Amino acid sequence: MTKPEIILTQRDLDAIEMGLVDATLTPEFIDALETELARAKIVKPADLPDDCVALNQQVTFRVVDTDKVFTRTLVVPGKAPNAADNLSIFAPLGAALIGLSVGQRITWQTNRGLQTVEVLGVAASRNQQMDNVS
Repeated sequence: MTKPEIILTQRDLDAIEMGLVDATLTPEFIDALETELARAKIVKPADLPDDCVALNQQVTFRVVDTDKVFTRTLVVPGKAPNAADNLSIFAPLGAALIGLSVGQRITWQTNRGLQTVEVLGVAASRNQQMDNVS
């Protein structure tokens, strides 16, 4: 199965890798996430397409298998204020979404087995907008 291209900023990659140091995750999950990160195209923040999922951004996505739609802010645990809509990059769906662009789909191993997710929209969160000002 061909996986879609993913794009990350070096800042997001560094934040994820630093978060992995303190995270208690299964070796299988860490391997899958590191494999995903290794195949990413790394760009400068200014070169990240507006429709690409990045940390601290709200992403609207659909779990294809259930046709349920969610809007969540993708975060590294402990590095963002707690909010009801946060989705950890270390959750299976968070790991699946990072770096995807609107319209892309990926099939990823979750707690419920293989699931396909599709990115429907991306919007900067308040934290992302504040980062861009400074």
